[in-house]
Amino acid sequence: MHFEILVEDLSGKTTLDILMSKIIGEQHTYRVISYRGIGHIPKDLKSHTEVHNRILLDRLPELLKGYGKTYINDPAKYSTALIVVCDLDDRCLKKFRQKLLDMLSECKPEIATRFCIAIEEGEAWLLGDIPAVKEAYPKAKNNLLNRYKNDSICGTWEHLANALIVGGAEKLKNQPWYAIGKIKSEWAQNITPYINEGCA
Repeated sequence: MHFEILVEDLSGKTTLDILMSKIIGEQHTYRVISYRGIGHIPKDLKSHTEVHNRILLDRLPELLKGYGKTYINDPAKYSTALIVVCDLDDRCLKKFRQKLLDMLSECKPEIATRFCIAIEEGEAWLLGDIPAVKEAYPKAKNNLLNRYKNDSICGTWEHLANALIVGGAEKLKNQPWYAIGKIKSEWAQNITPYINEGCA
């Protein structure tokens, strides 16, 4: 089976590029494609942003239709599944999932499509395996790491930043968004190799 995986940012791609081979083994293939943010599902299901902006939800209706057209004509090539990974952020999970499913039914893709929603952000995957965080960052603040509750809405990346770096999230918030993205990717690169795939 082949998995096409769409993620909203580079740190998500970094995490999945490392985790997927652990999860699916060598008999399957995958490709992870990152975007430059999550954006919003367009009301008319037509993207109103430029292609080069690469905003995931803004482009998703067109992407779903494109995948459908691509794979309907070549079903014998191999079985393909599309997986869309995005953060919940501060949205209502039930409403957000329903909007995604409504969009999916309108776009009628011809391949199996699944939505994986990180509660609250992708950094929750990293915090879901505290021993992996400690392996990558032995000086991380135990009191903060041990206070994290899985799937809590708590400012996840900020919580991880406070545990890992001097000055924590407040120091990072003064940085441009792309610098924060780079740091998040470094966390993913350093922590993910130690993650027990059962925690992912």
